[in-house]
Amino acid sequence: MAMLGLSVPGLAPRLLDYLALLNQWNHAYNLTAVRDPHQMLSRHLLDSLSILPWLPAGPLADLGSGAGLPGIVLALARPELAVTVVESNGKKARFLREVVRQLGLANVRVAQSRAEQLNEPGAYGCITARALGTLAQLVQFGGDLLQPGGQLLAMKGQYPADEIAALPAPWQVQASHVLAIPGDSAARHLIVVTRASAPCQGSHP
Repeated sequence: MAMLGLSVPGLAPRLLDYLALLNQWNHAYNLTAVRDPHQMLSRHLLDSLSILPWLPAGPLADLGSGAGLPGIVLALARPELAVTVVESNGKKARFLREVVRQLGLANVRVAQSRAEQLNEPGAYGCITARALGTLAQLVQFGGDLLQPGGQLLAMKGQYPADEIAALPAPWQVQASHVLAIPGDSAARHLIVVTRASAPCQGSHP
């Protein structure tokens, strides 16, 4: 955690417990193409943790969570944060429920659903997505889940200039951050997307 400039007491052993489960279940369930636990640590766990400094308050929904990335990792780092991991694949959802059970994650709920079919409008202060679709697709899938002022935190590789240009109104990029992942030299970016506020009526001079 120190490599990322983070200090979360007791987090490291909890992450290793999750990594052990991920490695164990990966053989049978094919949760991730990454097979080596050391690579899983940098390419999955540290990668997920890297967005922690920009995580807003409020309930979080992780869309297309897969093996729980970044949702489970963020829930381990922020036990006070209510996290819903949204995953339609039955095997992956089963793994997520087992992680919640074995690690005693009282702050995590598993929703076995496609992101666009999760009928919880305005329920979340933040939605995250790591490998689900373009920015335009993400706001189409999950935009209605956000509270007013809520944020989409989209984890991308190369800076997605074309995706940003294709964002439909009223969605706009609020910020972008270059992510430095220890042990992984691949380009990584965090794109923060919000809904633009409508101008107040009668405010013109």
